[in-house]
Amino acid sequence: MEGSAPGLARRGWRRAPAAGSPLSWAAVVLLLSAFILRAPPSVGYLIHLPRGFSLTQDLVKIVGSPDFPVKVYVMLHQRSPHMLCVTQRLRNSELIDPSFQWHGPRGKIVSENSSAQVTSTGSLIFQNFEENMSGVYTCFLEYKPMVEEVIKNLQLKYVIYAYREPRYFYEFTARYHAAPCNSIYNISFEKKLLQILSKLVLDLSCEVSLLKSECHRVKMQKAGLQNELFFTFSVSSIEPEKGPKPCADHNCESSRRLAKAKNLIERFFNQQVEVLGRSAQPLPEIYYIEGTLQMIWINRCFPGYGMNSLKHPKCPECCVICSPGSYNPRDGIHCLPCNSSLVYGAKTCLENSKGGQEHLN
Repeated sequence: MEGSAPGLARRGWRRAPAAGSPLSWAAVVLLLSAFILRAPPSVGYLIHLPRGFSLTQDLVKIVGSPDFPVKVYVMLHQRSPHMLCVTQRLRNSELIDPSFQWHGPRGKIVSENSSAQVTSTGSLIFQNFEENMSGVYTCFLEYKPMVEEVIKNLQLKYVIYAYREPRYFYEFTARYHAAPCNSIYNISFEKKLLQILSKLVLDLSCEVSLLKSECHRVKMQKAGLQNELFFTFSVSSIEPEKGPKPCADHNCESSRRLAKAKNLIERFFNQQVEVLGRSAQPLPEIYYIEGTLQMIWINRCFPGYGMNSLKHPKCPECCVICSPGSYNPRDGIHCLPCNSSLVYGAKTCLENSKGGQEHLN
């Protein structure tokens, strides 16, 4: 990060010894409070979506294969692509008296079904895809290549998976020059810093959570020992039903809001360096160490969903519903093996132990 003057507010650099007094602590509070007032109401943002996010929009029509089941990924609660009851070769051929019949996990699909529709040309479409619709779907096609030829039969299988956006969040780490590690000023500073960061992203329906805070004595090269606070905190999107201002606008989707929150936090730490660099006053006892802010992007899936780029290469960053034989009990990113799991989207694994009782893995 860049400061307005070289060497100011850097690691181990101090203009004058600080006494750790209430006066210096008050100066820190005022300084931090000034940053939140100086922050702009909005900044630019970067959209980060799974690579498979637009899959159902790009692949409007999907053809089957006589050799293997075709995998189809449908975002939860969205309209599916058209799954055709033909192969790529038959799609470009004339079919005489074709007959289409679809069967799914719950039996035969009729065109009058409210959740699934079979068109007059044999395409299967879901209007509002739900978790329990995931599974194997088979289309039985009968047709004549020519009027005088006999009827031919073909079975085409599709494995349809529900998927969701990851529950992603940012994890930040930052270091501050600190008062002695047993000082109450460090604890007060930590609370104030979290209050300011939370207020900074509140209008974006995001929340800041402290993951870890530790004070250590650090031996600096040619600078002796100094106390440092190591902060680790996360910034995540508040679920719409929990947020103070639920937002239905497209611009309020979580990835956009999180990107804006990230930019605001980075600007906040940059301003600390800039303000201290311009100040003619001695550095306070506690101050941000320039260049120590680090950020990583972390993905998490909802229970019952997981990521697997080997099994789902066409949707590698999607949280795809767990197949039978696997489950995800919490917000990790992997579906774990479970031989007794017989459904899609399992959140628990119940196995019979030798004693005849069931236990939860």
